[in-house]
Amino acid sequence: MKIWYQSYVDYENGAGYWDELRKHLDAIVDPGTEIDIKGITPHDSYAHAIVEFRCAREVICNAVRAEREGYDAFIIGHFQDAGLYEARSVVDIPVLGMGEASMLHACQLGQRSGIVTINRRYIPWFHHQIGKYGLRERVTGVHAMDFEPGQILAAFGSDERLETVRALFEEQARPLVRDGVDVLIPGGGIPMLLFSQLQAHRVDGAPVINGIPIVVKLAEMAVKLKALTGLGVSRTSDFVKPPQEIIEEFMTHPKGL
Repeated sequence: MKIWYQSYVDYENGAGYWDELRKHLDAIVDPGTEIDIKGITPHDSYAHAIVEFRCAREVICNAVRAEREGYDAFIIGHFQDAGLYEARSVVDIPVLGMGEASMLHACQLGQRSGIVTINRRYIPWFHHQIGKYGLRERVTGVHAMDFEPGQILAAFGSDERLETVRALFEEQARPLVRDGVDVLIPGGGIPMLLFSQLQAHRVDGAPVINGIPIVVKLAEMAVKLKALTGLGVSRTSDFVKPPQEIIEEFMTHPKGL
């Protein structure tokens, strides 16, 4: 099995993160599964919807490339899932999003979940995601720390900076737990990987989930189910597949200035 793991950070700007991610992925995949990490340049360096949309276009094109290059599945390793639905609509291989996978899995661990993101500018985006996934009654709160993505990247390799991020996360998580949240979700692949160093991480009894192994295992399962039963996404609504010439038009005609 061969999986394309789409990071929204490139190696030049996130070498420490990529190196740790590589080790983490190697430790969690099934025997015989190969995962290739791919980045985006310019990377997602600023917490804003316009950056998400810029990256989403490249992600959609990369999903098409992944299928054409023989990959069995495509993972969006970015909690905001920008481009997820559109990517599913243009390829026949499974496309998994970290945010969607994390929220859905959290529903099996507790009745109500809460997200702690790295920056307040992501809060509206997360609320849109929660609504799109039909989870407004299950994901009931979104709080934020105050970081840019690059600042979290700097925490890798430093126990002191890890402790700083952990403390700031828990400061935002505790009010969610007091309000009835059962499961805590770090709002991003970077903090998830950072906290993977904390075994059985909990805040006031509420588990803090790591969405990276969740989305990887769901991708492996999706590939296996497709092979066993032919199961794939619906083509009746959100994921209707456009004609091939429309996909080619999208791939080859970005609008210039």
